[in-house]
Amino acid sequence: MSIQHSELILNPDGSIYHLNLRPEHIATDIIFVGDQYRVDKVTKHFDTIEFSTQKREFKTTTGTYKGKRISVISTGIGPDNIDIVLNELDALVNIDLSTRRAKEKHTQLNITRIGTSGSLHADIPVDSFLLSSHGLDLNGMLQSYQVDEISHPDIEEAFIKHTNWSAKKSYPLIVSNGKALEDKLASNKVYKGITATAGGFYGPQGRVLRLPLQDPDLNKKIDSFNYNNNRITNLEMETSAIYGLAKLLGHNAASMNAIIANRANGTFSKDPYKVVNDLIAYTLDKLVE
Repeated sequence: MSIQHSELILNPDGSIYHLNLRPEHIATDIIFVGDQYRVDKVTKHFDTIEFSTQKREFKTTTGTYKGKRISVISTGIGPDNIDIVLNELDALVNIDLSTRRAKEKHTQLNITRIGTSGSLHADIPVDSFLLSSHGLDLNGMLQSYQVDEISHPDIEEAFIKHTNWSAKKSYPLIVSNGKALEDKLASNKVYKGITATAGGFYGPQGRVLRLPLQDPDLNKKIDSFNYNNNRITNLEMETSAIYGLAKLLGHNAASMNAIIANRANGTFSKDPYKVVNDLIAYTLDKLVE
């Protein structure tokens, strides 16, 4: 059956609704950044630029780096934005926009997030790189989809027990990365661990300004969780959504984190822009190896 116009929304020029993109505008190798201004920090390394557009916070530039065609897209902040970006990117490659029918041949995207994050452990210092082995979904966005096949119930149940997880909250879902991308991006200079993805920056990440928290000890419980040497190393707002939707839609995904803060010892990078730029250069070179 064709997908109804209310479900798959296109602009008058045939581009996908939020991203303002047509299929020819994107590569199959894609880098996600949160900040629209970070797109140019990635693409300044490119040899060529073939296309660029922006609608709202979603800026896309496609070009080549050392002969590889790559698209860089700013997602904005949070899992809700990831839901828009990943579903629309998948539609561009796996739905015929003229007939509104899913294509018989599936196209797999390789999606690498380059973002900033705070470490939860003293032994993961500021200015280091961290590759997310898994995403821990604490925000509930993925529960709108059928997720049983991508979950890790053994780790999830251990986390629920360890934290005395409130039934009022969404079920915590663990999703692994795309192994092919992990193998490409890993090295002995990159830490690995489970990345917890919150649905907000303040209360959902344990920050208190004027509002009390439902569980003021949750961050300590997250910090101390360890299941078969799998520990939660950092906290941010996109990784689990990227991993979950990528798995469900048949794409590879990996999240590379520039550690600019250490919440265990209260330190912050003296030059956060440098560590982000270093991670960009590292990731680009690994993607073309």
